[in-house]
Amino acid sequence: MYVAVKGGERAIEQSWDLLAKARRGNPEVPALSVTQIREQMRLAVSRVMSEGALYDETLAALAIKQAAGDLVEAIFLLRAYRTTLPRLGTTRPIDTASMRLSRRISATFKDVPGGQVLGATYDYTQRLLDFALLAEGEMHGQDGRAPLPGEAGHVADATSADPAAAQADAVTRNTARAESQDNAANGYAAIPPLPPVDTTPRVTDILGRDGLLEPLRADGTDPEPHDLVHAPLFTPASRTARLQNLARGDEGFLLALGYSTQRGYGNDHPFAGEIRIGHVAVEIVPEELGFAIDIGEIAVTECQMVTQFGGNQNVPPQFTQGYGLAFGHNERKAMAMSLVDRALRTQELGDTATSPAQQQEFVLYHSDNVEASGFVQHLKLPHYVDFQAELELVRRLRAEHATKYGTQAAGENATPAVQNTQEAA
Repeated sequence: MYVAVKGGERAIEQSWDLLAKARRGNPEVPALSVTQIREQMRLAVSRVMSEGALYDETLAALAIKQAAGDLVEAIFLLRAYRTTLPRLGTTRPIDTASMRLSRRISATFKDVPGGQVLGATYDYTQRLLDFALLAEGEMHGQDGRAPLPGEAGHVADATSADPAAAQADAVTRNTARAESQDNAANGYAAIPPLPPVDTTPRVTDILGRDGLLEPLRADGTDPEPHDLVHAPLFTPASRTARLQNLARGDEGFLLALGYSTQRGYGNDHPFAGEIRIGHVAVEIVPEELGFAIDIGEIAVTECQMVTQFGGNQNVPPQFTQGYGLAFGHNERKAMAMSLVDRALRTQELGDTATSPAQQQEFVLYHSDNVEASGFVQHLKLPHYVDFQAELELVRRLRAEHATKYGTQAAGENATPAVQNTQEAA
């Protein structure tokens, strides 16, 4: 738009140069590498991947560097790049019950099967500035990262320490699965598949076993998931569409809505049934093979909130669930997402939607920070013609007002600055 202004194109090019210099900062300070951002700003990388809807730690770190730390801009960059990628296939649903856990907590039961795993968390820090971190290269006990190989406290893992071992393990599992299915197809007894890594029972299974938790759909009865990439969003939306929308929704927006449900705008008092952080296997089923193969793993954060439900004529009192899932270590986002998911189920459970977090249209159409940022920031682009039209309208209305009520006409006794502005216009 500024190209139409005299000298506008040259001004834009100079703005790009200034942006590059501002991003670099003081040239005497060593430049921040993408690797450093990826390894040392993991929480920012996780948010950009989740809301950018693309799991790639390196590209997310690159977007953060290019955006000079503006995470919303970085999310925009990653989302834009995602639109250029072809869709090669569809993975099977990830199995979070088989997650290789790095953190797992529950606020509902103290002693849970598999135990509580605190992992790396800021929950037990004092939120005081740690000035020891100002020392270059000095590690401190509360910096929030796990010890690196060779450092005190590091526990070697055969799979993580040896990439070849991890690949061999995946090949072994895929081979065993294929042999089992081939034997079953030929009428032989199927070989029991290898057990998944670190299978940990869910806390919600305890409630479900006693019939205190809403039952899930039986296997094979789930509806086909909505695809927000290829199909527009309409309300009322299915739960699959809502969860997709919330998964890439702005963390701050969801956090505020989740907070509102606990302050009386939703009448919910949820409990964190379980929060899991770790790595899960990603599998695809190639058409030429007909069975699933492991193509790698991703880090995810999963949250299941449980909320009391008073029941109705058809359903007895029980606990209902809200669900949240995000890429990487993204605990606050997953918790907020699960709160909003439960709030959006209000009408499905027979209650009346009265609060903002329960209104599908309000939540789903305003959760995307890429759309929100674009719409808000477009106001700083040139609106010369529109403003001149409104300026003339206000002047005419003021003149009519003066004629009708005998007040001063527009421009009379105005300050010199205003008069000069009107003359220039």
